[in-house]
Amino acid sequence: MNLSREGVGAISSDYGVKRIAEDVIPEPAFHRMIALERKRSERSRKPFVLMLVDVGDEQESDKTTKALRKIASALSASTRETDVIGWYAKNRALGVMFIEIGPDGKSETLSIIVGRVTEALRLNLAFEQFNQLRISFHVFPDDWKKETDQRPCNPTLYPDVMKREDSSKYLRAIKRTMDICGSLIGLVLAAPLFILVASAIKLSSQGPVFFRQIRVGQYGERFVFLKFRSMYLHNDSRVHQEYVNKLIAGKAEKQPANGNGAAVYKLTRDSRITPVGAFLRKTSLDELPQFINVLRGEMSLVGPRPPIPYEVEAYDIWHRSRVLEAKPGITGLWQVNGRSQVKFDDMVRLDLQYARTWSPWMDLKILLRTPAAIVGGEGAL
Repeated sequence: MNLSREGVGAISSDYGVKRIAEDVIPEPAFHRMIALERKRSERSRKPFVLMLVDVGDEQESDKTTKALRKIASALSASTRETDVIGWYAKNRALGVMFIEIGPDGKSETLSIIVGRVTEALRLNLAFEQFNQLRISFHVFPDDWKKETDQRPCNPTLYPDVMKREDSSKYLRAIKRTMDICGSLIGLVLAAPLFILVASAIKLSSQGPVFFRQIRVGQYGERFVFLKFRSMYLHNDSRVHQEYVNKLIAGKAEKQPANGNGAAVYKLTRDSRITPVGAFLRKTSLDELPQFINVLRGEMSLVGPRPPIPYEVEAYDIWHRSRVLEAKPGITGLWQVNGRSQVKFDDMVRLDLQYARTWSPWMDLKILLRTPAAIVGGEGAL
C-alpha cells in the first residue's frame, strides 16, 4: 500500500475511534489467532511476522487511550486487508500479524513492513508519543539452528502457551513439590545402587562414572544432562546422529532387539556401548543420576524426554512443541505406551497429549506404570 504524508495525516480521531472498535480483535481471540497462524505456518512453510506496538503505560488514561486510537488508525491505514490487528495486551500493546509472507525474502519483506508502518506511526503521533513507543517484530518460525547463548524459543510468539502456564501455577507448584520429594526419596533409596553401578563402570572400562551431555529443555533452554556412562570413551556420535535424523524424517527402519526378538526404533547393535553399559540401559539404571537434574529444576519426574541439540535441528516445525509445552522428564506417556516401538511422530503426539492434559494425578499414574514398562521394555533411548 502506497502512503503519502497527506493521506496518512488526514485520518481523523473520530475515524480512529471507529476503526479501533471495528478492527482491533480482543486479547483472548487475538492470542488464539496467533496459535492458529502458527499451525498454518507449520503446514504451509510460509512465515508470518508479528509486530507489537507497546505504549509502555499499563494504567489507563485519556492520554493513553487517545494514543492507542491514533496507533490503531495508523495500523489500519498501513496494513493489508489480510493482516490481522488485535490486542496483544489489552489497553497497553497492539499487535499486527502480517500473514501470507512467502518463504523467500523474509528480510526484504520485513524491511518493507518496518518502513511502511513506522512512517505511518510517525505521521499520526506527536514526536513525544512516537518516542515513547516500543515497537518490536517477531518472525515465525524462529531460527532454532543458530548457535546462541539465548534460548531459541521466542516466548512472544506463544502467548497461549505462556497464559496456560500462568493459569496452572497452583498445579505446577504441586508438580514441583512432587519432583523435589520424589527425587530426594529416589536419591536416598538408590544410594546403594549408585555405589554398585559406579564401581562396575570404573572396573569395566576407562573413563568417568557420569556421562554429561548438553540437552534441550523447556523453551529450548539447554542444560547439562546426567547419566551413568554406558559407552566407551572417545566414541563417534555420527552413527547415532544419522539414525536419529532418519527416525525424525520417518525413514528409519526398526532394528532387531536383544532378547525377545521384537523390532524397535533405536540402535540396538551399537559398538560404542560397553557390556556393563548394555545392562544399565536395558534396566534403565543409567537414568538414576537424572534425579539430580530433577532436584535442580531442569527436569521433572514426568515429561517428554529431553533431546540432543542435533535432534532439535532435524525437527519439523511442529515437533518443537514437545520441548515448548512441558518440562522434560525421566519418564512419560511415551515410555509407558510403547516406548521404542513407537514412531517418532507418534511419540511427539503422545508428548503433546501429555503437555496439554497433564495433572498431578496423571503424573502419579505414569510413575506407577513406569516400573512395569522398564521390566517389559527395551531400555532407555
